[in-house]
Amino acid sequence: MIKEETHNREPDVSVRQRLLSSAASLFNRKGYAATTVREIVTEAGVTKPVLYYYYQNKEGIYLELLREPFQKFDTLIDAARGERGSAKQRLLHLANQVLVLFLENIDVARVFYSIYYGPPQGAPFFDFDTYHLKFQDVMSRLVNDGLQSGEFRKANVEDIVWAILGIINVTIETKLRHLEIDLGRDGLSRVLNLLFQGIVADERKGVGERE
Repeated sequence: MIKEETHNREPDVSVRQRLLSSAASLFNRKGYAATTVREIVTEAGVTKPVLYYYYQNKEGIYLELLREPFQKFDTLIDAARGERGSAKQRLLHLANQVLVLFLENIDVARVFYSIYYGPPQGAPFFDFDTYHLKFQDVMSRLVNDGLQSGEFRKANVEDIVWAILGIINVTIETKLRHLEIDLGRDGLSRVLNLLFQGIVADERKGVGERE
């Protein structure tokens, strides 16, 4: 009955998107714990049964809010393993894609940051760490490829990965909290290239002469 009612008014996808957008906005303004189902449906312009039909409860809409962006993040990570090109090109491309995904889902990212780095607020468990570890692993593989091919000079893989992660995280955090010094995509590329200037092997030396 609810499905038929929403079909008469507007497509399901519009209703679902309004619910998700309203939930993200309220979670950011009030926090997950303080947000009620009544507030979500009021802001979305629907009734409680509509939310219950699509997401069952507040926990369900929270998990759905995270699901799609993190699935896309997972796809980016998997694709990076099969890409061709130099290690530097692949690392730059992956970092840029991650930032673009973040910018497209910045309201969801704010929810994620508030839950992951702040009090849990009673939110249902979501395995954020698995995605971070997969991201770190693929970057380690790309850095190691650069070391093995002689593209990068000999250095500790983990140290390089942490340096790259640090730059990506700073770029994200300036967008979240410090727009006056927002690096953006150009800034991310510029700072990463500065890092790569320090780790790229000296081409004037032969492979056997590299330290």
